[in-house]
Amino acid sequence: MTYCQKVLEYAKERNPNDPEFLQAVTEVLGSLEPVTDSNPQYEELGLLERFIEPERQIIFRVPWTDDEDRVHVNRGFRVQFNSAIGPYKGGLRFHPSVYIGIMKFLAFEQILKNSLTGLPIGGGKGGSDFDPKGKSDYEVMRFCQSFMTELSRHIGGDLDVPAGDIGVGAREIGFLYGQYKRIKNVSEGVLTGKGITYGGSLVRTEATGYGLVYFLEEMLKSKNISIKGKKVVISGSGNVAIYAAHKIHQLGGTVTAMSDSNGFIYDPDGVDVEMIQVGKEVERKRIKECFLPSKGTEFNGSCRDIWEIKCDIALPCATENEIDEKAAETLVKNGCVAVAEGANMPCTPEAIEVFLKNKVLYGPAKAANAGGVATSAIEMQQNSMRMFWTFEEVDAKLKEIMVNIYRKSNEAAKKYGFDGNLMAGANIAGFLKVADAMIAQGIV
Repeated sequence: MTYCQKVLEYAKERNPNDPEFLQAVTEVLGSLEPVTDSNPQYEELGLLERFIEPERQIIFRVPWTDDEDRVHVNRGFRVQFNSAIGPYKGGLRFHPSVYIGIMKFLAFEQILKNSLTGLPIGGGKGGSDFDPKGKSDYEVMRFCQSFMTELSRHIGGDLDVPAGDIGVGAREIGFLYGQYKRIKNVSEGVLTGKGITYGGSLVRTEATGYGLVYFLEEMLKSKNISIKGKKVVISGSGNVAIYAAHKIHQLGGTVTAMSDSNGFIYDPDGVDVEMIQVGKEVERKRIKECFLPSKGTEFNGSCRDIWEIKCDIALPCATENEIDEKAAETLVKNGCVAVAEGANMPCTPEAIEVFLKNKVLYGPAKAANAGGVATSAIEMQQNSMRMFWTFEEVDAKLKEIMVNIYRKSNEAAKKYGFDGNLMAGANIAGFLKVADAMIAQGIV
């Protein structure tokens, strides 16, 4: 049994109730065998056993009152997984599906994603099973203040710098940051995704979506394919999906479908992204309310059926495991040439195998959607230097980072016998930097 296989069995024994985490660990360790085979000191130092175990897992109670003065109690989480190359960095997710296993999975993925950016940031993730949907601004504010009252004990500008994720947008970040300042009496870059008026960075809102398309563009260039003229299907309608759609249109592609958890809208001539953005960000509508039937747009009440639409490029930007083997086979059959992940782990292992087997260009999440955390790190740089860079400056830095992530992943894949497999390449390239740092710092 190889070292990676032994550590995988060890992980399964210790984490039997965390399927998402085990799925991520299985994928990563499956890529690392040629690396560990050529570096026997990793096993001697117990490196992988330490790599898959969080440095710290924090679970706490979050009591808050609604507008009727009723008391509610949610759970808060922060998993500080690996700080070998810098302070913990990763978003906060507010969603009913949140539990410790999801947080471990996301934090583990964040280690490699952050490493790939080339910036000095470690991996972490946090959140709560609180659902902001249907809550008033004051209810969300009271929850955020209670959440930060506890979380503030565990974070700091040089320790752990959270950002937003699903359910945590500009409103929530503002409430969280205000409470942190009140408690700590300092103004520091402890959260990213802040408003421009109080230390935020231009491009941060657009970053994950733009970065996804920059990575996609570089990946397509390897096969002399252009985005111009291509039909693109995007799942989701949050920040990532919306700004990916904007960038696709800027580059001459056509986004024919977008979705939310209640279904998807489809227009062969291109959906109205501006209308979707206003409906989602300003009016907080469901996607079925964000289109005009007279314009030829159709609505389908099954969000998973979006992958049956014929397209050249698929960008899953909604949630975990939304593309299964059957959906992947349908995409291949319909002529899809590239898939790039805007969400975290949106393709099942079986789906990924279908893409690789059929030579569909596949951009894994830890590489393709790293633009958000890359720009968060750029925001941290600006906060530390008390500087503010222009949109063009930050956008250029973002594009350079995403191009470099593609190249590092591609080169690592070739070097270790995975030519054409960017998932393996991203895992290896991200891991090697963290492994070197862990070895240098001793058994800690």
